[in-house]
Amino acid sequence: MELHDYPPMLFIERPLAFDAAGWVWEIKLDGWRLTAKFGDGECELRTRGGANATRWFPEVTRSLADVRGGPYIIDGEVCVFDGAGRSDFDRLQARASRRRCVEGADLVGYAVFDLLVNHGVNVTMLTLMQRKAMLGELLDPCPDNVLAVGHFDSDIDRVFNEAVMQLNLEGLVAKRMNSVYLPGVRTRDWVKVKRPGAVPAEPSKH
Repeated sequence: MELHDYPPMLFIERPLAFDAAGWVWEIKLDGWRLTAKFGDGECELRTRGGANATRWFPEVTRSLADVRGGPYIIDGEVCVFDGAGRSDFDRLQARASRRRCVEGADLVGYAVFDLLVNHGVNVTMLTLMQRKAMLGELLDPCPDNVLAVGHFDSDIDRVFNEAVMQLNLEGLVAKRMNSVYLPGVRTRDWVKVKRPGAVPAEPSKH
């Protein structure tokens, strides 16, 4: 069970009604996609392109390595957050380009939204909501420099107007509640709904 066997599942971009049934929604973050394998003193991080990023973000690596049990594999985005809690892609790029943490550099946070392996068991064929429930248990409490991405299934238009529009965020990601996780697949079960005029950050090719 190796981390490179679990490349990230990818979304498509298309319109989706905020009141569509059977979906949950998350805030779209501007970061680098990372998967992590960890537990019982060990941690490995990999980028979407498969690069080993374990030494690039030691504050995340140390925290996840301290989690007992495992192995676990999770999916999320590493970000630099500003004072308002928004992910700042330019600051992340400046930090990540060094491939290490130097004195005075911005700290990163690993925003986690999915669980692929739980205690050594592949759970990708469980539904999204089952995986999220197990992820919530695993990250309770969250290790330092790690946060669980919240989701919501009502008042989506209010969230979009009051959070995405007012804070100039990139948009939202909708995920089908009963969807399974298909590593490396670009799926119609995950949909990005972009803020009008938003310019997405260049995805990491590393």
